[in-house]
Amino acid sequence: MPLNDEVETLRKVPLFRGIEPAKLKLLAFTSERTTFEAGQYLMRQGEDASCAYLILEGEAEITREINGQSVFVAALGANNFVGEMAILMDQPRSATVCAKSQVCTLKITKDCFFQLIDDFPRIAIELMRVLAHRLETTTADLIRARSAGQ
Repeated sequence: MPLNDEVETLRKVPLFRGIEPAKLKLLAFTSERTTFEAGQYLMRQGEDASCAYLILEGEAEITREINGQSVFVAALGANNFVGEMAILMDQPRSATVCAKSQVCTLKITKDCFFQLIDDFPRIAIELMRVLAHRLETTTADLIRARSAGQ
């Protein structure tokens, strides 16, 4: 994917909407482009986290192993981040992410991610919104599961 296309993709990601194009170009230039074929793992539950991935093209499936069973969590496509939670919490990966089709990504290192947050506090606000939405969804799922079990 040409650099200008990557910049346009970054502009569509809610976390990066307020960042000037020159900075997005620098991010795209300094990030490693990585392609995963269907069935390849972007990350596995329990691994150390040194980066996050922005999905540019394709679809990935997130699963979590619970009591020896692989449990589906979500499917994510273009313009979605995966792996940022482990970076933020400085903990091992909480889930496994597997490519369901060919997945093209930008690999963003932990240092680069935190530098972006330092340079653009708005990213932190958008990140809080994304995480709050995930928490709200998880809470609703938990309530449904508990209600179904009664």
